[in-house]
Amino acid sequence: MIKNTKSLLMFWEKQMKKSQSSSNYFFRKSPSHYHMMLLVMTAYFNKNNLSVEELKTKLFKTSRPKSALIINEACEKGFFYLEKGSTDMRKKFIKPSTIFISEFNDYLVTLKNVSN
Repeated sequence: MIKNTKSLLMFWEKQMKKSQSSSNYFFRKSPSHYHMMLLVMTAYFNKNNLSVEELKTKLFKTSRPKSALIINEACEKGFFYLEKGSTDMRKKFIKPSTIFISEFNDYLVTLKNVSN
């Protein structure tokens, strides 16, 4: 248990050194941020398209304007990007960036290692 706690602590400290540029820091600002990360990554791993409007609707106890602000900030920081639909150009799908996918996978590996 001590080894697992130390591993998690080391991982967290490494992420905090990156501070504002770290996705792990950004998506732990609030429950809404964390929920958004999980919704986007679940859609990504299940190969489902998740529209911006669907994401705003699915976020638990988060207003649509607040959801829009979080989405915009995640896009500005390079964690997500928007992709226009092929049939309806007004519809935008939210996708994780390659860098964010890598950071998310590192996060999952660390959690798995800590839990063993």
